[in-house]
Amino acid sequence: MSRDSVVAKRYAKALFEVAIKNQSVLEVEAELHAVATSITGDRDIVKFISSPNVSVASKLSVVDSSLQGKVSEPVLNTIKLLIERNRIHVLESVVESYVKFESDSLGMVNARVYSTYELSQEEKDAVAKDFSTRVGKQVRIENVIDKSLIGGLKVAIGDTIYDGSLAGQLKRLEQSFTRRVK
Repeated sequence: MSRDSVVAKRYAKALFEVAIKNQSVLEVEAELHAVATSITGDRDIVKFISSPNVSVASKLSVVDSSLQGKVSEPVLNTIKLLIERNRIHVLESVVESYVKFESDSLGMVNARVYSTYELSQEEKDAVAKDFSTRVGKQVRIENVIDKSLIGGLKVAIGDTIYDGSLAGQLKRLEQSFTRRVK
């Protein structure tokens, strides 16, 4: 495990414990996602925050004025702490670790569902219900568009992949023919 992932887990655990105490676990997750997307999704922001030519005080001032009142104090303080300690590069890992702590605590698992098109809420709910019974936990769906699947779905839960895609079926069929020929 890399040093950055250990550091990210520590920040995530501390933030998660504060969120539990404040009974705002899901809200903090949403805020973390929003802030991480805003920061990492804009090259100018990344350049500003990671620039050694900009003082930490200036960075904190801009972040404080930008996020004050838009996110909770624990999230704001975590972002500021990452900036102060020059660790903003682990923000996405903090989010991932936080979600893992949250999921474990709430008896949930996250599933990445690959499909050729954006699933409707009804379809997401049906997939979540089906896989909830398979894994024995509540399943949260993240839909990822993957045109290479041709059709069907591929679901990744942790290290397990359930491949019901047409591309996956064709690949398995090809492999079975290859084995028979040899």
